[in-house]
Amino acid sequence: MDALRVCRWVSGTWRPRFGAGLRRRNAGFGTEARRRPQPQASSKRKDPVEDQPFPGLLRTENLGVEELVNVLRAAVVDQKGRPGELTLLSVLPQLSQALGLGHRELQVVRAPGKEASGLVLLSSCPETASRLQRFFAQSRRSQRPTATYCAITDGIPEPSEGTVSVALKLDRMDGIDLAVPVTSPSRKDILEGVKRTLSHFHVMATGCGCALVQLQPLTVFPSQLQVHMALQLCPVLGDHTYAARVGTVLGQRFLWPATTTKPQRQVLDEALLKRLHLSPSQVAQMPLHLHLHRLLLPGTRSRDPPSELLAPVPSYFSRTLQCLRLSQK
Repeated sequence: MDALRVCRWVSGTWRPRFGAGLRRRNAGFGTEARRRPQPQASSKRKDPVEDQPFPGLLRTENLGVEELVNVLRAAVVDQKGRPGELTLLSVLPQLSQALGLGHRELQVVRAPGKEASGLVLLSSCPETASRLQRFFAQSRRSQRPTATYCAITDGIPEPSEGTVSVALKLDRMDGIDLAVPVTSPSRKDILEGVKRTLSHFHVMATGCGCALVQLQPLTVFPSQLQVHMALQLCPVLGDHTYAARVGTVLGQRFLWPATTTKPQRQVLDEALLKRLHLSPSQVAQMPLHLHLHRLLLPGTRSRDPPSELLAPVPSYFSRTLQCLRLSQK
């Protein structure tokens, strides 16, 4: 595949220091946090967990165009071929220059949602991009998952493995497009934008009332995985949009009506806040713990098996796993 580039996206930003190379074996979720030596400027050592509640999280509002391009360039994990609002799309021309592509334009082939982290597939070759899109479309039609996400949820899904199948539509509320479930959609609904969505989920580990969940979407719809986990009464940590749909009365969870529930900061109970070493005010800054961990790509020839790309989770994700004592069994 000519001119293929894959980068790791971290919650609205790109995280540097991610080594280059195509990984072909499943390396797990990379849950162990990497420790760096700390300067001993004082004999009184502060708790690094409390000092850095979300380590590794960079935000685009703190970066200039040139800085973001440099971070993007450093985040490339695999490269084949020749070497207003600040967004990924707005800096693709500069990134193309930084990667030595000249006037060849980069386009996004596959990416996680806006607030999720993980692999982003870019291509400067239209033929390669079309081939990849055909592969993903054919895989969806045959219900073969090509993307694997990992998420940390507030709550433990029951059963521990299954599928979520629900029709969704986009409904505008307070200037925001929100994914809303539709019960028994008619043919007219489908023609007007309602889409049937499907995801597989599998609980990998549990602890402290939370779960590490593997998610594989078989359809594409905005915020699909976040909505699906909310419907399981287990919203993703850091979901400040759809977690509000899950209410609790006397320890029992239930769903509020999606069409009347406005997005708001996620509310976590005191025990979970203590476990995460967070204050209530810090929860508002918690990034979405949803990470595109693995992508399958077509082989070089039609008869070749798919290859895979893996991206370890961000350091704030690893920190949360450690705080909750979640480890993949």
